[in-house]
Amino acid sequence: MPSISIASSQTESKVDLPENKLILIWSITTLLVVMNTTMFNVALPSVLKDFSLNSSTASWLVSGYSIMFAISTLTFGRLSDFIPLSRLLLYGISILGIASVIGFFSTHFFILLGARILQAAGAGAVMGLSMIMAGRYIPLSRRGKAMAMIASAASLAFGLGPVIGGVITQYLGWKYLFAVTGISVLSLPFFQKLLPKEVITKGRFDLYGAILTGLSVTGLLVFLSTFSYGILLGTVVLFVIWWLYLHRVEKPFIPPALLRNKQYLKLLFIGCSAFFINFSNLFLMPIILTTVFVKEPAQVGMIIFPGAIFAVIAGQFIGRLIDRFGNAPFIIFGQLFLVSATALFAWLSTLNPTFILSIYMFASIGFTALSTSISNEITRILPMTEIGSGIGIAQLIQFFGGGLGVTISGLLLTIQDGLPLEIVYRNIYICLSFVIILAVLMYGLYDRRAGLKQPN
Repeated sequence: MPSISIASSQTESKVDLPENKLILIWSITTLLVVMNTTMFNVALPSVLKDFSLNSSTASWLVSGYSIMFAISTLTFGRLSDFIPLSRLLLYGISILGIASVIGFFSTHFFILLGARILQAAGAGAVMGLSMIMAGRYIPLSRRGKAMAMIASAASLAFGLGPVIGGVITQYLGWKYLFAVTGISVLSLPFFQKLLPKEVITKGRFDLYGAILTGLSVTGLLVFLSTFSYGILLGTVVLFVIWWLYLHRVEKPFIPPALLRNKQYLKLLFIGCSAFFINFSNLFLMPIILTTVFVKEPAQVGMIIFPGAIFAVIAGQFIGRLIDRFGNAPFIIFGQLFLVSATALFAWLSTLNPTFILSIYMFASIGFTALSTSISNEITRILPMTEIGSGIGIAQLIQFFGGGLGVTISGLLLTIQDGLPLEIVYRNIYICLSFVIILAVLMYGLYDRRAGLKQPN
């Protein structure tokens, strides 16, 4: 199978890349892809009604999408070592467009579920390849700005998705959410024109390793959704087989060297913690606004939206400052903002909706700073040949962190049933604060071991 051969000097001088246009198109496409996740969550009650489903069956529209998206993100990242980015985007966005058409015309739940899973399979190309493109083709001196713009688009989508999803579902119907996502196919001609022509040499793609990785990841995500001990046992067995297989293949799907890189693993944990906190916030804020302050869905979206907009604006400055001062200050800055935000949420979130609006601005800025600087740092410490796999694994772990945050937040809500709401949410946010504190300690170990180099 063909593989990509990239000289390290390409990222600095040999590739004539229209960076600003490419990053703009990629950011817009990222916005549509991430919105696809958040828009559909608010439509679930309408889907339940239209198909006469129970909540456990309908939940597979979310969990099925999550499982496939996680697998797809890693797979496209790994395939980028073998297939040109432009071709992978053509495959991924085309699948996303076809799935959107199927979903729009679906008249049966299982057709709808299949369309959502197929959407996730295509959407993984955009998310899985974004940071790889930046790490491969954007010079280190400007890479932070590029990554921050893409991350800001994702942050905007988290806030904009519930607003647009609620309006479309209420006035047009949930099927039109697929039409919004289908707009992403318009980006294909731009990607084909703007991305450089990559040098291709022959190589080998580890299909069996990809299948084992997919099954292992699926098992773990299903366990997080069901807490079935049978699934957990099967997943553990799969992971053992997967680990043994990786060490017997010459060029495995996931290089074992990455999993033995202690500095890289520390960065994975820090990035995972950022998504853990951010997804927990996005899960808890609507519940607090609904149960404590009796806000309607549209009002909930409008309270969350300013924080997302603020993150987009701040992200542009954060990217430029990362390029100037390096990653270290912004890893620290992001962690401190998230620690402060969780503490403020613990004591103020049930007093007034204005506090939620204001505190989320701090949290979203901290998330943008931390996620951008961690992704940039990963591309800095890994050799060019490992960036594709490294970023793919990082995004998968981050996605796990987000899902785990939601799962734990929901579990903490359940076990505190009957307590006063202010006590319930205070306890949850105190627990969340320990996660980011652990990440702070992990960064202390990372910095002491090797330090972070600043760009010249």
